[in-house]
Amino acid sequence: MIVSNATPLIYLAKINRLELLQKLFGKIIISEEVKKEVVDEGKKRSANDAVIIEQAIIAGWITVHKTKIIEMPILIDLGEQATISLAKNKEIPIVLIDEISARTAAKLLGLTPKGTIFVLLKVLKKKIIQHNEFLAILQQLIKEGFRLKEEIYLAALEEARRFER
Repeated sequence: MIVSNATPLIYLAKINRLELLQKLFGKIIISEEVKKEVVDEGKKRSANDAVIIEQAIIAGWITVHKTKIIEMPILIDLGEQATISLAKNKEIPIVLIDEISARTAAKLLGLTPKGTIFVLLKVLKKKIIQHNEFLAILQQLIKEGFRLKEEIYLAALEEARRFER
């Protein structure tokens, strides 16, 4: 079980690989604010990823929770605040969050932030996907607009190569 912010959900759903989260963590918890952002707002834009995420909520492996927003050490958006607050309030130490400022806030509050690339490396390591599939997913994410610093991209490729050995 893990708490997720919007970005990992949106991008994995955009490339039809949202199920990787279920295979890796079983259940995903999101805040009401994240649900509004990814499903409600996404459906207004006719985003296919919103429908895929909504189906996972209906299926029950993504659950939506109300949470009390805690004070943040730095300024971040409401969805990120709610995600970090939910993880803290439920005492779940790892949080899926990609945005740098939100990752910093999570660390300052004693959480361990992990992102979409962590998910991909983890499913590769557990042999849920193969190396060539990992590379294809990475390319699909980038094609969909997933922002990734070159050094993170190269580090992910190197880590993936280590799993092959």
